[in-house]
Amino acid sequence: MDTVLWSKPENERAGTPLLVMMHGYGTDEHRMAKLFPELPEEFTCAALRGPMVIGDDYGWFLLDYFLANDFADVITAANKVFAWIDSVKGNHSSVSLLGYSQGMAMASTLLRLRPGGFKATVGLSGFVLDNELLSLSESFETRPPFFWGRDKADPVINEDAVEYTADWLERHTALTARTYPGMGHRIEAMELADVGTFLRHYVLR
Repeated sequence: MDTVLWSKPENERAGTPLLVMMHGYGTDEHRMAKLFPELPEEFTCAALRGPMVIGDDYGWFLLDYFLANDFADVITAANKVFAWIDSVKGNHSSVSLLGYSQGMAMASTLLRLRPGGFKATVGLSGFVLDNELLSLSESFETRPPFFWGRDKADPVINEDAVEYTADWLERHTALTARTYPGMGHRIEAMELADVGTFLRHYVLR
């Protein structure tokens, strides 16, 4: 990845669990870096910038109002993230994923393509891609831990996407699902406290 923000200086990262963080559509890595102080200090957090330019900001792949996507764009973005993870993971005790909005689609796609590669996955106010090719490639030997946080009244993620996401997560993951009334399409302190508890339980225990 061309641009990455880290929560720890390079000389403090060795042997720590890595949390790879992916922002939403039409924003950038600074949105995720603001969350660093609210996450468990034992982790090294890395906020990645999406490779696709969206106006003055960035995304992972093009989306329309209905969250439709070009699968080639998705795979291109996923391969870029995989290449970056492979370049740094040897320095860390484990790798986990956190994605917000479109970043949740990326995080869950990475998990689907490499199901044994991640200790835990967090998806916030986002969705899982409804894609036949991805579904055909899935091969989960065990159910990976997955935290899904959202507001049921989120105005951005449509009902069909929510329904598919809920069904997919229930069928394939060891799911921890939490809802936060009134949060909207945001990330709030109570949700991050629950994320911290989840990560400590599944990664640090």
